[in-house]
Amino acid sequence: MEHAGAGPAWALALEHSALGETLRQALWLYPAANVLHVLAVVAMVGSIFAFDLRIMGVARSLPVAALARLLLPIAAGGFAVAAVTGFLLFTADATAVWNNPVFVYKLGLIGLGLVNIVVFHVIPWRGVETWNAEVPSPAPAMAGAFVSAGVWAGTATLGRLIAYF
Repeated sequence: MEHAGAGPAWALALEHSALGETLRQALWLYPAANVLHVLAVVAMVGSIFAFDLRIMGVARSLPVAALARLLLPIAAGGFAVAAVTGFLLFTADATAVWNNPVFVYKLGLIGLGLVNIVVFHVIPWRGVETWNAEVPSPAPAMAGAFVSAGVWAGTATLGRLIAYF
């Protein structure tokens, strides 16, 4: 990893902070954060995909609200752990990662995914009791599920591609 690259002052300061230095120098800290990050992304994206598939019409006998009570906390917890471990990984090589366009696209997709969650919960989710089980989800909910599945698959893919660009 390049640690003296050009970049914004805040990224350079972050990279040369005690946290950034520790992540680069401790033998197991960076690999542990990386493994935890991948596991958190798997929990998050897997839960989101299962929920999105149900909204798209797979397994209509399962009540959407009950499935949400199971899967959405797992997705939220996975996102929280992925955000923390992602920040730790970023700290170790902030200037190089910030200068990587794949990372910027990933941040954009994360923002789009979070906006999609808010829109989903503000608009179609309010009427979930009318399409909870054995009834097709309304078009706005299906659209949100398709956007969600695409955005989070893209985010996970770009996250893995950062190392190659």
